[in-house]
Amino acid sequence: MKNLLHELYYGKIIPCERRSRNKEELQEIVRKIGEEEKYLTSKMSPDDCVRFDNLSDLYYKLSDMEEYEVFAYSFSMGARFMLDILDEAGAMDLNNNRESGKEVNEP
Repeated sequence: MKNLLHELYYGKIIPCERRSRNKEELQEIVRKIGEEEKYLTSKMSPDDCVRFDNLSDLYYKLSDMEEYEVFAYSFSMGARFMLDILDEAGAMDLNNNRESGKEVNEP
């Protein structure tokens, strides 16, 4: 944990910069999207191109907001998972101490 906190604090871990497992596939999709955008905008009037760019920007903002929500939810679920594990481990320690006859100081 100390190492993870150190890396996070010093910027070695940047949660919003995910590493893609399949960069080639991702790059291919981005390339195809670019081609389709060029094709569509070549058929549009200048006003329609501006509106299309605005629409694209809105989609990017929405995607960013959704990714943040998924990250925040996943982080909180991971923290809750760890708390449950620690709570269960503590309960098991209490039970083991009782069974072995050791003195148990409960809160």
